Amino acid sequence: MVLTAVCWLTVGNMVCAQPAQPKGREVRQMADSVALKGVTVTGKSRTQRLREGALTVNAVDVRSIVGSLSSLNTLVDRTAGVKVREEGGMGSDFDLSINGMSGTSVRYFIDGIPLDTKGSGVTLANLPVSIIDRVEIYKGVVPTWLNSDALGGAVNIVTNRRRTNYLDASYGIGSFHTHRADLNGQYTLKNGLTLRPTLGVNYSKNDYMMKDVEVWDEAAGRYLPKERRRFHDDYFSLLGQVEAGFSNKRWADECFVTLSYNKVSKDLQTSQVQNHVIGQANRQSNAWSIGLRYQKQDFLLKRLNASLSLSHTWDHAVTNDTAHRKYDWNGDWKVSQRNELNGRAFSLRHIKRPMTLVRADFNYSFSEQHMLNLSYALNRTGNDRRDEADQAFVPANDLFAKHIVALAYNQALLGGRMYNTFFLKDYVNHVTIEQTDLATITGSKTSAGSNTNNSFGSGLGTRLEIAPSLAVKASYERSVRLPLARELLGNGTTIYANTALKPEKSNNLNVGLFGTFSSGMHSLHYEVDGFLRYVDNYIQPQVSDDEGYLQYVNQPAVRIKGLEGELRYDCNRRLQAVANMSWQDARDDNRYKDDGYPSVTYNNHVPNRPWLFASAEVKYDLLPPARHTQAAASHLFIALNYQWVHWFYLSWEAYGLPQTKARIPEKNLLGANVTYTWHDSRYSLSLDCQNLLDQTVYDNYKLQKPGRSLFLKFRLSLN
Repeated sequence: MVLTAVCWLTVGNMVCAQPAQPKGREVRQMADSVALKGVTVTGKSRTQRLREGALTVNAVDVRSIVGSLSSLNTLVDRTAGVKVREEGGMGSDFDLSINGMSGTSVRYFIDGIPLDTKGSGVTLANLPVSIIDRVEIYKGVVPTWLNSDALGGAVNIVTNRRRTNYLDASYGIGSFHTHRADLNGQYTLKNGLTLRPTLGVNYSKNDYMMKDVEVWDEAAGRYLPKERRRFHDDYFSLLGQVEAGFSNKRWADECFVTLSYNKVSKDLQTSQVQNHVIGQANRQSNAWSIGLRYQKQDFLLKRLNASLSLSHTWDHAVTNDTAHRKYDWNGDWKVSQRNELNGRAFSLRHIKRPMTLVRADFNYSFSEQHMLNLSYALNRTGNDRRDEADQAFVPANDLFAKHIVALAYNQALLGGRMYNTFFLKDYVNHVTIEQTDLATITGSKTSAGSNTNNSFGSGLGTRLEIAPSLAVKASYERSVRLPLARELLGNGTTIYANTALKPEKSNNLNVGLFGTFSSGMHSLHYEVDGFLRYVDNYIQPQVSDDEGYLQYVNQPAVRIKGLEGELRYDCNRRLQAVANMSWQDARDDNRYKDDGYPSVTYNNHVPNRPWLFASAEVKYDLLPPARHTQAAASHLFIALNYQWVHWFYLSWEAYGLPQTKARIPEKNLLGANVTYTWHDSRYSLSLDCQNLLDQTVYDNYKLQKPGRSLFLKFRLSLN
């Protein structure tokens, strides 16, 4: 006799109906003859349900592959419509673009709270991957509960929230003297107090070989392209965090206090241009953060759910540029009376950026089909600057604050086959500027003082499931993005302030169709999306060729259109394949300049932005299925991945002669990974190879990335 169960999967809940069971003596008589073969449950995962929502979103499962993952950046970079462009090895600055919008147009969150609360040194690249359950990448239209002024999209990192005690530890070692170590866990005391410690450590010398760099040749009497190893690019980061609180209490579903510390130490090898070599300048940062998070269903009223958070961060960064030296790629130097970064006065610059965040999110359900959401967010950031070495520098303390209020109405119709959302947003930003240095560059004298601006946004989204193999969705938002502190006020080292920056405003439209075909062991999911972006006052970074400094400027009008598609295939959970391609056409839409003359860059591609790229990955489990069902199940996965990016111009197409214009060359990257897990995934060992063919690769500002690299990782996971 076989006992079976039939299950239906609903959003957020699983309901099982079992046939009537025999009772009493009959059960005892049947005990030896019953063969319980298990219950098979089929349904959509949380990530799949997110992909099929009303908004355009990529949901990437991390927990299932954490044993083989070294950095979150590499995973996000392979998703449809998303491109991560790093400026070097571990710890280098990077630019993430979503549907053609990039940089600070994209906001980052961890469990719905801005990632900035951990400190300015915490990024996707150094966040411990073992704490992550999944990553949600929202494109264009961002849900109101994130309560952000993101213009291009948002990345929300969802951490593990296991119910049992556990310990997860990993250590990896790789090329270029690279080391990564993660440790996190959970322990609940008898009184219900839960403790969640987290530790993440990253280190690398980044001493990879640079190809074709300009080196002076005495015999030839000129600069010649040579190979030289990077010699001043050490990177170290530390993130320590402890969460303490209670879950599932009468007075709170969750109430946790979080204390975190982040430290980053980074040598600076180049500026934004590769021929500007730096040999001693470095940047250090330390950040302390304390936060409170509270969640409760039926908060004050029945069917009213509340999510409240409060945090404060003390962030202190120091840039040391006091060496009386000028270096070349040989590592040789000569005495200089100017600093290394921009050829100005020697500097030991301190920047303190205290940040206070207050967030409140309320959901009220009128019924299972109708819900109202109200959100509020306050972000207050200081910018206290002083310099120990530059006596001419005038200390200043700027202030940047913004308030965002959002209201949304959500409805589910036709038995859940149709879902709609409608929302309004109000943005208020306040700036107080004291700095007046480099006024001809930053515009600080004309912008000094205080001012407040107010803007409104709105949008909607809809999704209709026609059949399991066909559904359509569309979303629109009139969005506003307020400049970040680093854009408006600079970073005191490699980014100039631009106090005259205006908020970006954009009309974002997404349309798409998707579906899943299933037959026995085989499953094929497809998705095709198109998008339009009409952006006013588009904020983009501009590089100074002589100093290699960045400054963010407004481009009056930019239009972006594009298409992207993705296919996912699964065969019996043993063979998995995914492929995607993205076309993103971002162009200058400003026909005339301020003086009335035609603009030479009109209809040009926005520079330093990839516009056509694709990726593919195949993963196969070499062990037979019988090994997967044993008490100590084991797997041996082998995976191959490929990335291709079409070449693109570094600056505007209209500038310079075609044969002399700088451009980022085409990229073809092949990678491989082998991962063995055993004892029901308690242990795992992974070997990852990036840039398998050792190609010369450039991503951002034509800065060279590492060649072939290997990374070996061991992970232990105890429940």
